[in-house]
Amino acid sequence: MDDGRNCNGKGVKQASEAENRNQKVCKRCKELYTASSNPSNSCRFHPSFFVCRRHDDQKRYYELGPNDPPYAAKFYDCCGAEDEDAPGCTTSSHISYDDE
Repeated sequence: MDDGRNCNGKGVKQASEAENRNQKVCKRCKELYTASSNPSNSCRFHPSFFVCRRHDDQKRYYELGPNDPPYAAKFYDCCGAEDEDAPGCTTSSHISYDDE
């Protein structure tokens, strides 16, 4: 019998059917959210693209892959982060595909 407790005997919060029905997918970070769980800092994302090109400032050095041309640099155009998996540099509320 399932009484809503996990193996440690603690109560487990389960999403109600209404919450599941109201979930949306954020078009920036791709996370599921509901309107009640969408504070102003809930979405972390890069507002620009991850690019492969020479950086404008010429003062920074970038680690290039073996197949990259010598002038190329890979980074987020918004913040300069060189790791494609870097956490977003901007926070905001989630935006759904339905909000357009």
